[in-house]
Amino acid sequence: MAVVIVLLLVVILALLLVGAIAGLAVKLLWWALVGLVIGALARLVLPGQQALGILATLLFGIAGSLLGGILADAFDLGRILGFVLAIAVAAVLIVTLGPRFSRSPA
Repeated sequence: MAVVIVLLLVVILALLLVGAIAGLAVKLLWWALVGLVIGALARLVLPGQQALGILATLLFGIAGSLLGGILADAFDLGRILGFVLAIAVAAVLIVTLGPRFSRSPA
């Protein structure tokens, strides 16, 4: 009887672990998608052409959305202003750090 209970606990823990890993994977994909959108919008509001690849846009967008979200929560700005702040932070990151990740030789 004790062996059956231990086996059931092991199965339950394994299912919880698989669920947690799947949830983490979905969350990471969502962050990547949001980061790509934020980075693309940040590049749209900047004048001129930026020689950044998709990966750099994605990374700047993720960083902008995380930093903008943290600042929006700290100042209790709400979702819409937090979204605008995330785009602004990503744009600042692209302007300041973008030339280091440029695709064209400088």
